[in-house]
Amino acid sequence: MSKVTISRLFDHCSDAQRAVLGLKEAGVAPDDISLIANNADKWYAPDFAAGAGKGAAIGAGFGGFGGLLAGLGLLAIPGLGPVVAAGWLAAVAAGAVAVGAAGGVIGMLAEAGVAVNDAEVFAESIRRGGSLVSARVDAADKERLEEILHPSSVDIGQRREALAATGWTQFDPAAPEFTAEEIQRERGLRGAGRA
Repeated sequence: MSKVTISRLFDHCSDAQRAVLGLKEAGVAPDDISLIANNADKWYAPDFAAGAGKGAAIGAGFGGFGGLLAGLGLLAIPGLGPVVAAGWLAAVAAGAVAVGAAGGVIGMLAEAGVAVNDAEVFAESIRRGGSLVSARVDAADKERLEEILHPSSVDIGQRREALAATGWTQFDPAAPEFTAEEIQRERGLRGAGRA
């Protein structure tokens, strides 16, 4: 059966976490689920054993997730800054960062089956504090699994319009990272104050 990629953007890390868990409960193999998220919410805390901060709590929420939690790691992606990444996209991202691949995150997402114009919005939104969940699924299950992701995901067309209204035209990998304060301000503009 042929595989397709489904991807959704989330403003709240808790919504992204629920989406990942929902996909797993629906039968998607952990090896086919990926997460790339801005680390502003401290998804990744280097010392999980100490239970320090929100990152440990979010990481613990993936308990029993096998390869996905084991692969949770911190990457520095040009234009995005520090992100946490897990799953098959994490491996692609790490490889692209290691070799300085042309096209960066946009090329990586496009190669995974994301339309380039959507990849631009996903990348900019991650830069501004968002989280991207992607899964490789059987084409026959696409609609059913997209419904799991839909309830709390960002409408990509509306996000593109909101970004364009600020003068944004495309993702710029040379742009400076957003500070924690800038991310909080962005979330305030979107009504995305919760974690």
